[in-house]
Amino acid sequence: MPDNEGDVRNAPESYGYPDLASNRGHPGVRNIIRVQWEGRGAFPGRRVRAVRRNRMSTTVRNAVTITGNESGPPMLFAHGYGCDQNMWRFVTPAFEETHRIVLFDHVGNGRSDLSAYRDSRHGSLGGYAEDILDIVREHDLREVVFVGHSVSAMIGVLAAIREPERFAGIVMIGPSPRYINDETDGYVGGFTRADIDGLLESLDSNYLGWSATMAPVIMGNPERPELGTELTNSFCATDPEIARKFARVTFLSDNRADLPNLRVPSLILQCSDDVIAPEVVGEYVHKNTQDSTFVALNATGHCPNLSAPEETVDAIKSWL
Repeated sequence: MPDNEGDVRNAPESYGYPDLASNRGHPGVRNIIRVQWEGRGAFPGRRVRAVRRNRMSTTVRNAVTITGNESGPPMLFAHGYGCDQNMWRFVTPAFEETHRIVLFDHVGNGRSDLSAYRDSRHGSLGGYAEDILDIVREHDLREVVFVGHSVSAMIGVLAAIREPERFAGIVMIGPSPRYINDETDGYVGGFTRADIDGLLESLDSNYLGWSATMAPVIMGNPERPELGTELTNSFCATDPEIARKFARVTFLSDNRADLPNLRVPSLILQCSDDVIAPEVVGEYVHKNTQDSTFVALNATGHCPNLSAPEETVDAIKSWL
């Protein structure tokens, strides 16, 4: 049967096609089925048109979970590269009394449906932004405070540019609009092209080894090795093939031109000793984004949601 429309057939007594009906309860079901009744007379003489659509609920695709105050304004938390929604467990409880908390996993991470990954869609950060907008639309979220860590900060920016009426503000934790230095205009992203090429080659050749080496460096806080271990385990739990592709999308991206187009207020949280997004990058985001607030945290490393959740919460609450 074609994806968009099925043949007109006599309806079986199950009120639908058995092969489709049997899949309705499956958590990974891909199709929403609409049945249109045609003709008159007794049931055996009726005919149906089954329309199959390649659409998956975001609850399945992105493992969306919603907690907190159902009547409160929504806060949508987006994890960074190689992580999942569990990385927010020390932050979200502080907002559950006043806000509706929406968590999810990017496709390829956590409990997301890996089969939903599409090169045509997820080959750019714009595709991930569309995933965000799918979540927002499906759950009819409005006045959203989007909290994005690392690469998800730029994903949130793209989503808010496309549908600003849905968003009340954007919180960017360790953002970077471009990771590679640009010699043509003096932009400092923290990496040379050779650095990134070497990182991607290492990731391609031995993803698990790369994860074990890089995760503690990204986390920082060497005096607390358990944090690096957690990030390593998270990286290792990510689908390796999708992780390789997402790394290229992330580290080769350039969203500098998008920053001036953001029309909602934003908060930029910057850690010291962040090897992924150094302070000069956070300052660049602040200077090129209208109605933005820059806060330099005392926290070190790239993941203050894990290493310094109380300071992270306080900064967000003060801004809200």
